Amino acid sequence: MSELETIAEATPLLQKQTGIVIPVYLPPGESRALAAALLRDLVQACLNEIDDPANICLSVDGAESGAEVASQLAREFAVSIVVGQQNRGKLHALRSGVAALLERSDLRYVAVLDGDGDHFPNELLNFVRSAEYTRRRAGVTDILVLGRRLSRHRPMGFLRGELEELADRVLLDALAFRATLDGRPLRLESATSFDEFPDFHSGYKLFSVDTARRVFLSEPQLSGVDETAYYKHACEAVMVVEALVRGSYLAVVNRSTMNEQPVTTFGLLDRSRLVADKIIWPCKRLGVPLTFVDQWLRNHMPRLMLVTLSPGKEELQQIRALVCEALGGVPDGDLWGPPFV
Repeated sequence: MSELETIAEATPLLQKQTGIVIPVYLPPGESRALAAALLRDLVQACLNEIDDPANICLSVDGAESGAEVASQLAREFAVSIVVGQQNRGKLHALRSGVAALLERSDLRYVAVLDGDGDHFPNELLNFVRSAEYTRRRAGVTDILVLGRRLSRHRPMGFLRGELEELADRVLLDALAFRATLDGRPLRLESATSFDEFPDFHSGYKLFSVDTARRVFLSEPQLSGVDETAYYKHACEAVMVVEALVRGSYLAVVNRSTMNEQPVTTFGLLDRSRLVADKIIWPCKRLGVPLTFVDQWLRNHMPRLMLVTLSPGKEELQQIRALVCEALGGVPDGDLWGPPFV
């Protein structure tokens, strides 16, 4: 069977052998009703792609975080549901949801989609197509497919787009560092045709079942950070790192986003702490020394457009200080770049 024939057979794999986990967190306040409406729309859209509603799992991140809404959707549409007793973070909800779906032995892939109105199930077929193509070309069953946003800045805003670029660039450095130590080259031929660094922190991902077991059913590796850093702030990095250090093959497909995210809790968080944790956990997990991490920050921070804004450079310095402190040191000098551009 040719690679193109493999891609052509992806539709039944999506319909019959792919599960979807949606982490549910409905924020308090006036945006809760909108978030509930977006979640309903997402569930209905998922049902258009998946034959068995039970292969769609709503995993509620704490009983007070939307359990009543999710329970109503589960009754109405016959989708699966798990409810955590307390709010611990997106990654914890995903671990519970994936564990529930993996009890179903007929699945080949598990997708994770956020319920914020910015992840479109009709595009999931291309994730499965990419996974099947990668499986055949590389001869592997451990696969992670990232959904690459065509723009970080459009859906998330300028500030958050810049900060995620920084986290993505450092994560790629850290993965390459670890790959060198392990003597196993980082395989990116299916991931870097679009950009010089992958969209690691995209919330739309597809895992082969073998990879999903390793990522979501293995013992949590907090690597010296607290639960907030691990389950909430660094959750996307955890999924990527735990897949790749265990030998999974990385692939990337384009995906759509809204021009502006319909709902977000980003403004409620400590931005510097959030971004620092996205860098701290993977560097600790991958055993990267402070001197390397600080130099990577010094390499990447000056290239960001954020440094052209008056408060931007100060926020980057704060992130750098938090990262260095967590790794047992202090920043080595100020940020600086070339005198001419």
